[in-house]
Amino acid sequence: MDVKTLDSRISDLTASLGDSTRRAIYIAVRESAEPLTTSEVAKLFDIHANVARHHLDRLADDGYVQVSHRPSANQGAGRPAKTYEATSKEVTVHFAPRRFEMLTEMLFQVLEEVAPENVSEVAENVGRSYGEKLASEIGAPEEPGYDDAVQAVASAMTGLGFSVDPDVPGQRLLTSHCPFGESATNHPEVICSLDRGIVAGLFGALSFDCNPVVIPHKALDDDCVTQVPVTIG
Repeated sequence: MDVKTLDSRISDLTASLGDSTRRAIYIAVRESAEPLTTSEVAKLFDIHANVARHHLDRLADDGYVQVSHRPSANQGAGRPAKTYEATSKEVTVHFAPRRFEMLTEMLFQVLEEVAPENVSEVAENVGRSYGEKLASEIGAPEEPGYDDAVQAVASAMTGLGFSVDPDVPGQRLLTSHCPFGESATNHPEVICSLDRGIVAGLFGALSFDCNPVVIPHKALDDDCVTQVPVTIG
């Protein structure tokens, strides 16, 4: 494999399978004896159907799964739902678990050199833009109530690789897993600002004005708490 081909393969894999949830969905589809529907994938990973569809469509666009002509084993009567199965595309490039965190740490060093005074503001603005874009890609519930909005935001964050439980009565999101790992503990001013922006962007796309407050975890085993009081936009 020449350098150009390797570089192309790495870019392909990091774009398609770099997300932990998407990677897990791909593995589930590949290992399933029967094609899977969007609702089956959503139920399997406890995510919103729109989030599951977003990941499946991304995998299909990049050639890792395809729309199947075989029905799901669990489909009943009526119009058959679209099903997905893995293609024969090979996954042959692997990264050490620490590689992502190494790249993240280097990125932080660059940010601190470029914008040491307003790096948190920059991170929040980037997160907000990404949250708005993500909401438009996966689709948002029409005229959601606050409860629906919190559930939708939690599902979208889970689709990004976070493990988020919505606490609707407490107006909070409880994050038990952060895909940034130790980087979040080492650089909370950047990661928490990025998370805050993503959450604000998602809520804004759902017509709620939200100013999230992130209370970072002090240890990797602790939950990160995001307070999400909102007003209707």
